[in-house]
Amino acid sequence: MLTIANLGRTHIEAEVDEFDAGHVALGTGVRVWVEGFAGRTWRAHVEEVPDSVGRQGGRGAGLARNAIGSRGGRRPTGRRCVLTMAVIDFHNHYYPPVYLDELRSGNTNVRVTVDADGNPRLHYPGDYNIAVRGHRDIDYREEVLQELGVDTQVLSLTTPGTHVESPAEAARLASLVNDAFATVVRDKRGRFAALATLPLNDPAAAVRELERACTQLGFRGAMLFSNVNGVALSDARFWPLYEAADSLGAVLHVHPTNPVGVEAMTEYWLMPLVGFLFDTTLAAAKLVFSGVAERFPRIRWVLGHLGGGIPYLAERLDRGFHAFRECRAHLTRPPSEILKRFYYDTVNFDPGALALAAAFAGADHLLAGSDYPHQIGSIPAMLHSIHALPVSELERAGILGDNAARLLWS
Repeated sequence: MLTIANLGRTHIEAEVDEFDAGHVALGTGVRVWVEGFAGRTWRAHVEEVPDSVGRQGGRGAGLARNAIGSRGGRRPTGRRCVLTMAVIDFHNHYYPPVYLDELRSGNTNVRVTVDADGNPRLHYPGDYNIAVRGHRDIDYREEVLQELGVDTQVLSLTTPGTHVESPAEAARLASLVNDAFATVVRDKRGRFAALATLPLNDPAAAVRELERACTQLGFRGAMLFSNVNGVALSDARFWPLYEAADSLGAVLHVHPTNPVGVEAMTEYWLMPLVGFLFDTTLAAAKLVFSGVAERFPRIRWVLGHLGGGIPYLAERLDRGFHAFRECRAHLTRPPSEILKRFYYDTVNFDPGALALAAAFAGADHLLAGSDYPHQIGSIPAMLHSIHALPVSELERAGILGDNAARLLWS
């Protein structure tokens, strides 16, 4: 028996017999064969099949005939179960309304204004985020996902983050956000998962919140910003957090924030367009060269925006390892060997860039990501770029959803 499931929401069990271009027909006494796809994650729905479909030639038509029971007879319509590759969007952002209410109160360090359409604007150095409807209306967001064919999103907060507040306020707001995420995950029954928000400017509180999120709220990890008020993630003050994450086998998703030197990026939106990618690259390189990634091997690291420049620059990091004693001080092997164990979300919609990352880390280490609903995020662009990749259908299924499912739920 092959169990074909979509994160507990659609569940079909069938023996395996025939497979035709991603469309599988099920009926009484009909077996379905999906060669090499056992254990894959699928989206399934049942649709009506007109009799004319069953009478057409070709292998797919034979499947339709079997599905409607037309062997030796005719029936005007039948039903078939159509299976398509499930889509899990790993990189997207949500501001819970209760969090926005706290920011609007004026008692935090985040400056909030309102644009001409009534959307809140959240300001931080070098940038601001416009909290459009998709950022804050979870029911509307669910409608968008249904329309665009996304099965599950892994929610995370985004800039400016809670670490810009006082330590006590950061801890309070992080807990408030995580409780709101947990409510969404519970109420929407499989449409959403979540990564915890942590009060990173208070490492001890961050440890407590990570443990609470993973052991009480059911999260599988957290999102970390690429620096914490200018402090590198590799700094030893964060090692107790990594020790806790390592013991939990947690996923840690590194997402950029305003980098040191942001004053040089205030024109042309260069901070999010360029600075974000540089800061992710810097954070990843320091996590590796400092020995953090080797010291805590059970952490599953994910780098946002295709890792910034990591797939392109990994060879140069290896040259540094061989050339400079300091680059070998905390490592037992070249950086690229460690970085190939990281995961990379696909928030870079150039198929050529995705192909480079797949060649570097393997297609099984790419996770679909849209950056929805930011101004430069796009679910259609995410899907188009992944479907344009020159990879096998098994690998494509992995990038679209299976890799994330294994990372989060296996």
